[in-house]
Amino acid sequence: MKLFVRGLFTCAALAAGMVLTGCGSPSEAQFDKSRSHPSAESPAEVARFHVGDMVTVSLSGSLAPIPDHAETIKEDGTITLDLIGSVSAVGKTAGELQNEIYTNYVPKYYKRLTVTVKTGDRVYYVGGEVNSHGSRQYYVDGTTVTKAIQSAGGLTDFANRGRVWLIRANSGQRIRVDYDDALKNPAKDPPVYPDDQIIVDKKIF
Repeated sequence: MKLFVRGLFTCAALAAGMVLTGCGSPSEAQFDKSRSHPSAESPAEVARFHVGDMVTVSLSGSLAPIPDHAETIKEDGTITLDLIGSVSAVGKTAGELQNEIYTNYVPKYYKRLTVTVKTGDRVYYVGGEVNSHGSRQYYVDGTTVTKAIQSAGGLTDFANRGRVWLIRANSGQRIRVDYDDALKNPAKDPPVYPDDQIIVDKKIF
């Protein structure tokens, strides 16, 4: 009988442990590149092309000069180049698109060739409690959340400095950033990518 009762208590304890460990919900995503974290993203995400982006392709190194080709990415996600025709651009980085164009041209049409792909202006958006509300900012390499906010005129007096949201364009992921912490520690200041949004919450008085 004692063994039976003791077994019941043991089973009950195990069940309670499973409930306590299994019912916890994940906390809000916060950025800290000093440790592995789901919100940290690859730098390759910076340069992925979208429909409507302007792409300029330069071809050099051949015997005869080749004029640059500038084209807006069409709704089907492609650009069209001389000789090789349609090339898929959406979702690729500049480097990936360069490689694909190169392999389509060399060696079928050219023995040697240098391919350079450039994009037009890229933007991101800053809204909420900043002094330039709803502003569209031009993207430059190295932009972070704090730099983006400073480019938008800085925080207003009503800004909740602990609730700044970075919303990823590609995934919709919301990353919470503490502005003051990010200023003190670059590891807590996430990079901003083209088409991302930054929203600064208002303080609750």
